[in-house]
Amino acid sequence: MKPLALSLLLLWPSLVSLNGAGDGTWARFASLPYPEDNLFLHDTFPEGFMWSVGTSAYQTEGAWQQDGRGASVWDTFTHKQLSVNGDVASDSYNNIERDISAIQTLGVTHYRFSIAWARIFPDGLLSSRNEVGLRFYSHFIQRLRDIGVEPIVTLYHWDLPQALQDRYGGWVNETLVERFSEYAWFCFESFGHQVKYWITIDNPYALAWHGYGTGKLAPGIKGTPHVPYTVAHNLIKAHSKTWHIYNEHFRQSQQGLVSIALASHWVAPKNGDITPEAVQLCQCSINSVLGWFAKPIFVDGDYPECMKNNLKSLLPAFNDGEKLEIKKTADFFALSFGPLSFRLLDSNLLFNQSKKYLLRQLLYWIHTEYNNSKIFIVENGWDDSSGSTKTEDVYNMYPLKTFLMDVLKAIKYDGVDVIGYTAWSLVDGFEWDAGYNTRRGLFYIDFQSKEKERMPKSSAFFYQQVIEDKGFPPIPENKPITGTFPNSFVWGISEDVIQVETSPTTPQFVDRNIYKWDVNGTGKLLKVKGVMGQLRKAQCTDYSTIRQEIHLLKNTHATHFQFSLNWSLILPTGNTTQVTRANLRYYKCYVSELLRVNVTPVVVLYHPILEDQRLPSVLENNGGWINPETIQAFVEYARLCFRQLGNKVKFWITMSEPNGIKHIVAHKPNFTLLGHNLIKAHALVWHLYNNEFRKTQKGQISVSLHADWVDPANPFSRNDIEAAARSLEFDIGWFAEPIFGTGDYPFIMRDWQTQRQNTGWHNSYLPYFTNEEKELIRGSGDFVALNHYTTHIIHLEGQTGAKTGYEFKVQHLKDTTWLASPDGKAVVPGGLRKLLRWIKSKYGNIPIYITSNGIDDDSPSKDKLRVYYIQSYINEVLKALKLDGVNVRGYFAWALRDIDEPNYGFYTSNRAAKLSVEHYRRIVDNGGFPTSKITSTKCYQDLNSSAKCNPSFFRKQLLIFALCILSVFTATMFLIIYYSTKRCRKYK
Repeated sequence: MKPLALSLLLLWPSLVSLNGAGDGTWARFASLPYPEDNLFLHDTFPEGFMWSVGTSAYQTEGAWQQDGRGASVWDTFTHKQLSVNGDVASDSYNNIERDISAIQTLGVTHYRFSIAWARIFPDGLLSSRNEVGLRFYSHFIQRLRDIGVEPIVTLYHWDLPQALQDRYGGWVNETLVERFSEYAWFCFESFGHQVKYWITIDNPYALAWHGYGTGKLAPGIKGTPHVPYTVAHNLIKAHSKTWHIYNEHFRQSQQGLVSIALASHWVAPKNGDITPEAVQLCQCSINSVLGWFAKPIFVDGDYPECMKNNLKSLLPAFNDGEKLEIKKTADFFALSFGPLSFRLLDSNLLFNQSKKYLLRQLLYWIHTEYNNSKIFIVENGWDDSSGSTKTEDVYNMYPLKTFLMDVLKAIKYDGVDVIGYTAWSLVDGFEWDAGYNTRRGLFYIDFQSKEKERMPKSSAFFYQQVIEDKGFPPIPENKPITGTFPNSFVWGISEDVIQVETSPTTPQFVDRNIYKWDVNGTGKLLKVKGVMGQLRKAQCTDYSTIRQEIHLLKNTHATHFQFSLNWSLILPTGNTTQVTRANLRYYKCYVSELLRVNVTPVVVLYHPILEDQRLPSVLENNGGWINPETIQAFVEYARLCFRQLGNKVKFWITMSEPNGIKHIVAHKPNFTLLGHNLIKAHALVWHLYNNEFRKTQKGQISVSLHADWVDPANPFSRNDIEAAARSLEFDIGWFAEPIFGTGDYPFIMRDWQTQRQNTGWHNSYLPYFTNEEKELIRGSGDFVALNHYTTHIIHLEGQTGAKTGYEFKVQHLKDTTWLASPDGKAVVPGGLRKLLRWIKSKYGNIPIYITSNGIDDDSPSKDKLRVYYIQSYINEVLKALKLDGVNVRGYFAWALRDIDEPNYGFYTSNRAAKLSVEHYRRIVDNGGFPTSKITSTKCYQDLNSSAKCNPSFFRKQLLIFALCILSVFTATMFLIIYYSTKRCRKYK
């Protein structure tokens, strides 16, 4: 029968009361500086920090009937109620040297393991002593010390001798307190001279609640509501008695430390409201699991008030003498934080709360709740790897990295005294109620093999590296640099679309009526009947949206502005037989007004992945880019734009992010064919401009590519390293190699597609260019334009049918230690520098422009994430320029306003400036990051200008200055003449 009493906590929230100072944790972590606190912390752990790895006896030892070992409750439970068991498991009993070798490989300083009570005393009593079992543990402890590793010994990790369960009914009987203390005394006496760290009992919550309440764990008892609390009561007494035995009889001679391993989850209010009531409920949720045992042991010998108030008589009471015996009976706080803490958490302990896998918050809560206790994390890890995962366990490696980062920040930022960390576990083993369906080991074991060889996984190499580095030391190349960009550097802002007005909006020029002012009457304007005026032609200044947008743009001090034309708005039928002149006039005005305020327009002809900039419907209905006629239609559309706008536009982009079409669901079946025609269309337009317009218009033209960086998810895996390199070729090289390289697709792309076709992936067809087409395409770009936003990590998926990027057999994973935007985009500034170096290594010293770079930030005004993002990414561009010699010519931040992409703009949709405007303007004015804080004077010039400053930029300022000088001179001369004349008259 499942205990129902804790559901009462839902009914009487007003009865919940608080203990300690841990209740301030939720408010503290809700108000930490953002984004600074979320950044990856490059630092090291304190000197003397204990690096550990662990296992438990039943999960790994095997040999369940070997050398006199008695049966445990887990042997009985698995044989009767589960389909799998730990009879053999990792067979550590027969593989001591393999385990020792694995431990030595990691470089840990400590190793946690448990003693199987039934291996030393088969029936649980001292009278049944098994010398072979005793020698096994003595030998193992000695081998650990031989390699310089300190043992951390757990006396009891749930595997009670079955004989004690049969004789006494298990932990529900207080007699077990005495039997356990006898067993512990023997262990202290036998091993204590070589053991300095002892754990009495592991995770008493799971044992009491699920061993004797729900029956999910051994011994599988589904007790009445009071049974789990009785069991917990006895476990606390057993621990306390054991601690006193060590303290009074062994501590002086052995100089060791004793604690109990307590497990916990973490919760937060679902709605995110940190109200006193919500915090009380969160506090009680933690207290009902962790505090159930921690408060008696670490504080005052008694249970948390919220449990006593709500459980009433179900919760046993300690008398005053017991309270004195129990309190302060731990030498350090041994914490277990892993999947069991969440998987086996009773739903009655969630009071409209969300489970959170946040170790740092829990560490701080323990720190404040339990008097700044020294905390040793004695079990931590995750179980995201399936039973079929072998050595490349990236799904466990990244949680390990996240938890280690949490620990480091808890130490460095929060002042928590964490003294050690234990990764769980050393080897794959039997995972309790999950059996062998999941793997948590740092070393892989083939359970079907006789040898049970230990093979290091990715997580083992990662943990080894962290231990060797003592954490995550600062990386010199991550440090920001100072310096400025050349005066010719382009500072821009890009916008995907601009809203087109079909007619001027200034009211006085759309009304032909004549009005007179009714001065003596109403004071209003009265229409004069029968008289009509003439309308003047519309002027560019009549478009209100243009004026408003350019006012915002000027405030950023950007020198260039990139926007996209809408093909459908200019040519509704897709060809030049029908031109919408009003819309074309609007674009002309936009360009003219930009130039009027000394901002250079950068015009994109076509943005294929934008929903509101699709092909004209006629072309779309005729097959779109699958139809070769669309290529010619695009050429004619480009010709019209060059003729109409080319005398004022010197910076053209044929297409923006055409390589992004493969991510559009509708295009996935034919994306290689679509891309093939898009490349040819671009090349034809480039040649059109080059042959017919360049000489007179003197502009430049290229294509901009979506170019996020890709790193291998597993840096220790050749498969992932190759997958990341292949992904870059498929994502960027797909278009870049034909245009800026050989005129054909990357070899790695062709080779991979051939391999895929040979294995039955018939959707992997990659078209071929003719020799003439290769010549046409090669070199059809004056510069490389890159739209870069984030960095991804790539994992080569072992199984077929990977969820993402199936045609390449890769998964895009997330590194949760990276700063991320509200939309989940990782902020990895160094990825942009890697990209720029990669482009240089592939295509030489060709000019490069970052034509779009931005992040979402949901703050309506103080967009601190965007401020950090822009500053950090621009600094990486400066590094690429100054340190790597990359020929980078310009940077465009994205976007001007929150229009089509909410939260991405420098301004809100209502045109209110955000904090990032000021910061970007400062960078522009300073030309980068000068060592001096004095704002530099820089020249704003067109892309095609020479390195010399263009004096026209200062023409207005010089004219005003000259007028001022002239005015002063005129006034002075007037005064001189006036007083001279006056003096002459006086003398006359």
